[in-house]
Formats: sequence, structure tokens, C-alpha cells
Amino acid sequence: MSVFTERKIDCHNHIFDPQSFPYQANTPYTPEGHEVATADYFLQVLETYGVSHALLVGPNSAYGENDNRALLDAIARSNGRFKGMAVVKQDASSKELAQLKAQGVIGVTFNVAYYGFEHFAQSAPLMDRLADLDMIVQVQIEDGQMLDLAPLLMNSKAKILIDHCGRPNIEKGVTNKGFQAVLALAKTQRAYIKVSGFAKFTQSVFPYADTKPYVDAIVESFGEDRIIWGSDWPFLKAQHRMDYGTLLSLAEKQFPDASIRAKFFWENAAKLCGFPI
Repeated sequence: MSVFTERKIDCHNHIFDPQSFPYQANTPYTPEGHEVATADYFLQVLETYGVSHALLVGPNSAYGENDNRALLDAIARSNGRFKGMAVVKQDASSKELAQLKAQGVIGVTFNVAYYGFEHFAQSAPLMDRLADLDMIVQVQIEDGQMLDLAPLLMNSKAKILIDHCGRPNIEKGVTNKGFQAVLALAKTQRAYIKVSGFAKFTQSVFPYADTKPYVDAIVESFGEDRIIWGSDWPFLKAQHRMDYGTLLSLAEKQFPDASIRAKFFWENAAKLCGFPI
């Protein structure tokens, strides 16, 4: 079996459909051109590369903090192939969260890299409500932001999903406190991490050789049962050309053992997201 025929779940991607779901006014970034990414087109991408299911991540770009229209529409039309991470305000009620869950949403995004830590400093009650509903706290941080966020996550009972390797600062090395705080979350036994998003923190170009020590450290800390894959399609704000197929090939090189890839691409994500195993 090759990486293109193995079962796969893409756990990080976005839908941008301004024609069907107009962008919110005054958002800092509005994807255009090749960044426009409809659910119908994404389904064709998945068919092309043999990806059966996907975890859609509600984006803050274009849709702000409480607009899940495009996300929910894509889930509803996917015949069970999609689940979602919603964008919500910090005061989202248990009733609102339960309504989202009933529509295929399994968690909520905490985009600290986008908004800054102070925006989430009082998010413990929201994390508690998510834990009560058996939903996931998905966090995107960069550099040393996990140092501030970690106490909230440690004290929560919610499942945790860390985006893009924790987006470490390559200049500071693997032993820096920010990245070590990411690795320390593995001790909770509630945390999963996406080995993805290399273009967001590399100082190189494909195949992102400088990220290898970080991937190795993640696998050592989290183990092969709590790592999952995501493409980050449609590659928002990409500084260099990116393609879906080359990212799959990179994953095959990172994890040459097919049994580990079966967990990385499918089993771990199916368990976390609630897809049929």
C-alpha cells in the first residue's frame, strides 16, 4: 500500500465560500483567488487523493468568531464524511454548544496565534462547558504562547487538540520553554497533536528539513497513538507553492512504518473525531 491508497482523515482544512456565505465585514483577512475553497471542490480534492473523511476547522479569517454557516453547510452535505471545529464567542452557552454538536461539530477552536492570549485568559468556563459535553478544545498557538495557555488546559477536563506542532520558534530550538510546554501536555493523556502546518513555522522550504527535530520530539512525547495528520488546505497565506500530494509524500517519509501511518492517518483521528473505525 502507498500513502495515496491508505485510509486517511484530513484533520486540518478550511472552507471559504464567499459566494454562498459572504464574508463578515471588517475581518483582518479575506481569502481571495486560489484561497477560495468551497466544500464541493474540497470533496473533489479528497477523492483525488483517497481521503475518505475530514475534520473541517472553522476559520477566523473571513468569518470572524461566531460565523459557522459555511462549516455547518459542508458538514450537512457531506453524508457523514465531515465533522467540524466551530468558532464561537467565549460566552457561548452549553445550549449553543450542544446545538453545534448535534450538527456534527466536535469541538471549538481557540486561535491564540490569531487573537493573542489575553482574548482567552478567562476561557476556563467555556473549556468546562466543552468538557461536560465531551467536546474538544482545539488550540492554535505559536512560539511561547503555550506557557500562558497551559495552566488553563491542565486544569480543564476537556480533550485537547494542538494545531500544527504547536508552531514552535525554530530559532529557539527544541529545548525552549514554549515548545517544552507543548510537549508537557502529553502527560495529561487528554491531548492529541497535529503533525502538520510545517510551512507556518519552518525557516526553510519543502521538505522543511528544519522541522524534523520537532516532529521527532512530538512523537517521543505524545507517542504514536496521539498524533494525527492535517493538510492545512487551502494553504492560506502560503509563502511558497504548496500541493496536497507533496504533503502526503512528506508524511510517508516522516513515518515510513505503514503500521504507524495507519494510526497517524486514520485510527487516531477516527477515535478522536468519532468517525467509524
